[in-house]
Amino acid sequence: MEKPRIAVVGAGLIGKTHASLISESEECVLAAIVDPRDATDELAKTLGVPRLKDFDALLLKDDLDGVIIATPNHFHVEQGIRCLKANLPALIEKPVAHNYAEGERLRAAAETSTTPLLVGHHRMHSPIMGSAREFIDSGALGKLVSISGSALFLKPDDYFVAGEWRTRPGGGPILINMIHEIGNLRYLCGEIVAVQAISSHAQRGYAVEDTVGMVFSFANGAIGTFVLSDTAGSARSWEQTSQEDRRYPSYSDEDCYHIAGTDGSISLPTMRVKRYPNQDERSWWKPFKCSSIEINREDPLKAQLSHFCQVIQGNLKPRVSVHDALQNLLITDAIVEAASCGRTVDIKQFRKHLLDNTMNSA
Repeated sequence: MEKPRIAVVGAGLIGKTHASLISESEECVLAAIVDPRDATDELAKTLGVPRLKDFDALLLKDDLDGVIIATPNHFHVEQGIRCLKANLPALIEKPVAHNYAEGERLRAAAETSTTPLLVGHHRMHSPIMGSAREFIDSGALGKLVSISGSALFLKPDDYFVAGEWRTRPGGGPILINMIHEIGNLRYLCGEIVAVQAISSHAQRGYAVEDTVGMVFSFANGAIGTFVLSDTAGSARSWEQTSQEDRRYPSYSDEDCYHIAGTDGSISLPTMRVKRYPNQDERSWWKPFKCSSIEINREDPLKAQLSHFCQVIQGNLKPRVSVHDALQNLLITDAIVEAASCGRTVDIKQFRKHLLDNTMNSA
């Protein structure tokens, strides 16, 4: 196959980013931008591609090899299914669906199709994450015991002025930001089987949370704690520590994840490691051997695009499937439920509850 010709559907912030990355890439070609807003004409003109007004017009094109869906969340499932029917590989931005039941519909369609769908959890393409996963899988930490993490940052007031919906339920950091962290935690530490959470909106007073504390139970027996806040004057977030997105100021002395096992620990993204030099003499009285894993940084969005090109060409399977992305959405929904009800939410039972409610309301 020649360089894949890829169209971007949706010219919002992330859609524009995808379009620019494709236009700069040596692995693919930007074929079109799809957006109903006439203001998108200027972007299309700058990038030298046609601007189509709707998805129907896109599917009439016979020179496409792939599609990136960067539309509002409630379009993701239907547009993803239409790509499957048209045999067009698609990269669907996260969240994969606007609710879990609709996501299950897309998953069922994807698993009975030979056309691949990749979901845009771009951190799964981070070399830092890949190195940490390889280190943990090597058994160097022993059995995983605990995970502590944070996503602490401060969104400015104009963020809420520009989008008033962010002040209402569904617009808080649980559903907007936490889904990235869930993807990271599952990738590094395994499946989450139960969630506890408590939330507060004490700082801004909006109807939506601004700070959340969470406890996770993992299938391997490890326990995780996590604090999320979009009103904290802190740099302990992935964006402000990983140095992968240069738009954010970063601080090389900060970590946002600490993963401990029976034999040692690793902190991310500095990749600082502490291990007992003699595994037969493990004790808090014994000093650790301290080291660091070499860090290779690469823009994960660029790496994701390269991966998508390989998926289109049939060389690789999607690194993040609809099933994987749907599990992230399920855990995020469970956090909302746990914070609301004040009880531990069992993930398996919660999934059954969501599907039963969908069937009863059909």
